[in-house]
Amino acid sequence: MALCRNTFCVLKFPRRQLMPAKVCHRFSTIPESSLVKQPSDILKSESVDKKAKFLTRADLHKADRIVVKLGSAVLTRSDQGGIALGRLASIVEQVAELHSQGKEVMIVSSGAVAFGKRRLGRELMMSQSVRDTIRHGNGMSKNNHCNVDSKSCAAVGQSGLVSLYESMFAQYSISTAQVLVSKRDLDRENRMYLQSTLDNLLSLSIVPIINTNDAVTPPPDPEIDVDGAIAIRDNDSLAARLAVQTHTDLLVLMSDVDGLFTAPPGTENSKLLHTFSTQDSTDKIEFGKKSSVGTGGMDSKLQAAVWSLQHGTSVVICNGFSRGLALLDIVEGRKTGTFFTEAKDSNTDASSQAHDAKEGSRKLQQLEAAERKDILLKLAELLEEHEDEIMSANHMDVSSAKKSRNLSQPLMDRLVMSPARLRELANGVRQVAEKSASTVGKVLCKRKLAKDLYAEQISVPIGVLLIIFESRPDCLPQIASLAIATGNGVVLKGGKESMHTNRCLFELVQQALSLHNASESAQLVESRDKVSDLIQDAAGSIDLIIPRGSSEMVRGIQEMAAGTSVPVLGHSEGICHVYVDRECSVDMATRVVQDAKCNYPAACNALETLLIHKDLIHTSIFKQINDVLQAEGVKVHLGPKIVSRLLFSPADPANLKKEYSGLECSVEIVDGVEEAVRHIHEHGSSHTDTIVTTNEEKANYFLKNVDSACVFHNASTRFADGQRLGLGAEVGVSTTRIHARGPVGAEGLLTYKWIVRGDGHIVRDFVADGTLHFDHIDLPVEES
Repeated sequence: MALCRNTFCVLKFPRRQLMPAKVCHRFSTIPESSLVKQPSDILKSESVDKKAKFLTRADLHKADRIVVKLGSAVLTRSDQGGIALGRLASIVEQVAELHSQGKEVMIVSSGAVAFGKRRLGRELMMSQSVRDTIRHGNGMSKNNHCNVDSKSCAAVGQSGLVSLYESMFAQYSISTAQVLVSKRDLDRENRMYLQSTLDNLLSLSIVPIINTNDAVTPPPDPEIDVDGAIAIRDNDSLAARLAVQTHTDLLVLMSDVDGLFTAPPGTENSKLLHTFSTQDSTDKIEFGKKSSVGTGGMDSKLQAAVWSLQHGTSVVICNGFSRGLALLDIVEGRKTGTFFTEAKDSNTDASSQAHDAKEGSRKLQQLEAAERKDILLKLAELLEEHEDEIMSANHMDVSSAKKSRNLSQPLMDRLVMSPARLRELANGVRQVAEKSASTVGKVLCKRKLAKDLYAEQISVPIGVLLIIFESRPDCLPQIASLAIATGNGVVLKGGKESMHTNRCLFELVQQALSLHNASESAQLVESRDKVSDLIQDAAGSIDLIIPRGSSEMVRGIQEMAAGTSVPVLGHSEGICHVYVDRECSVDMATRVVQDAKCNYPAACNALETLLIHKDLIHTSIFKQINDVLQAEGVKVHLGPKIVSRLLFSPADPANLKKEYSGLECSVEIVDGVEEAVRHIHEHGSSHTDTIVTTNEEKANYFLKNVDSACVFHNASTRFADGQRLGLGAEVGVSTTRIHARGPVGAEGLLTYKWIVRGDGHIVRDFVADGTLHFDHIDLPVEES
């Protein structure tokens, strides 16, 4: 291979394998002439995309070419005694994993000077004369140790460092190549030769190990950016130049800190910036001292990151000391380090929004009940006044959804707003205002503990709620009204399919809250990346997560929050049953089944499985119910027990644990109320279940023994709704066994605290031989 005059390139293959098997297979069908890119080809096609591909962390898994920069602080042990082998081995393992995924990875590595210093130190110590040893003690000469020229160290250390990389990568059957560059190699007239070399190495599935040739580095040039390119001052700027000029998707700058901070880590007011936008100002960032090893610092990393992003390469600054898998976490979109983006809304950090919501919550709590009521009544008024704007925004969302054809019919049904639905929402907000605005600070229990010692249990908000909802924009004012009434801060995340409607409704919520200067209590996030950040960093900022949507979405949120201490309130599925008993009214059974299935089939409280007493299967009752379902266009799936009775059986009986969320349902027979209860416990989701019967004894058995959040008698499952149950609205339906169950209204968003008033009381006075004793007398609580 021809080498450019300013680049020293050594290809090193492990002895076990001349070329990776997958490369040999790939090359067997490709002409040899097409494998090598000529510098002239690169010069013709060279064009830098000025827009970075990735605006969110969630997109980073799409990165095909990655540059990983390892600084001296990452590679060097704290005692400056050489390379941190364990740390480097972990990074090599992660690079090998990315390589196995088909990604092209280049490493810009420091460490040659540190490696050479250690090796030269040993050589000098062994070569000292006995006189020097006696004169200076049992150590090497202080002058010899401290004045070792860095260029000599680099010359000695480069070969050892690349051998170390080679041996580590050989464990994964990956070949490496050393590429030493000078500043001239990145000049406009020369860089095509370097790019040609790197492109061809990567096409051979070789990992290039790149560094400046510190052994022959000339005196530093004036730090001037030429032709719009960042000047090479250190390995940060070198990595940036290489990443941009080789059209790299992602640049990872590994440091000895977690990322970019507003001030030096550990100092007062220092805060890690998980996301940094090119539109953010750097004036408020305070930089500390550089590491004791290496030439770069956080300021140089910031300059390199911003320049790279502006020239088409996404960047993350992370901690190379992490005991976890920082590099893999970054590529998988996890909240690791500082992610640089050009997104316009990224300058508002998700954690900051949660913090603002908490501060706003405290303002809401300080308001009088009448003032919270004023805000709610204002919101109801605004919903009605701005009907045209809301419907126009909703029309935009519905039109976009229809064009994209990516939305299922149940979600499409939930997306559509109507003037009637809007009026219903406004009335629900007024109902919340009348019933729930005075729930905060309510005395739940009052007790005399002893003489002049009293305790009270007081209702208080949970704190900050993270509400994630799919498609249904009507959720937003419902949830906001309950949060306002209970003094909770709320962070709202609606589906992107309802973006315009959500924005319109949220602006009205903000207007209503501004009535008493509490706008901060409600926050709207639109980026999925921000939700991921909020959940992963939920402890301390979010107090309760409530997902509303499909079972897949709810389960995904629950899994995402599993590693945090923040509870998730919700239901994963809405498998609701209606059991029609042998003793029933035909008209009543038909009406209940029709309403439960057909009133709003996309709702979580819609009928999914119809249970029929076995004696009704050949009666007019079953025929009438079936005729009504057929007339409504409901597709019926027969259960295994019914199928077994048919002469000609369908190929597959119904899945009795399926939530259809549309005009479909399962039908199965049972022997009686006891079997109906057993069936519900086995196949249900603890959401809502109904019995239709004229027998009170059977009804009471059903109501007592079905362990669901909502259990009804002779009523449609569709009554499992906050507004219909008199809550005014709901933040969701909970099927959990703790805190709140069923439709969660204002009371489900409150917890309590204990207040004790005494007169210098101490516990010591209440011991066995003390002077005081406990009375524990419950006192009447005054109704507010």
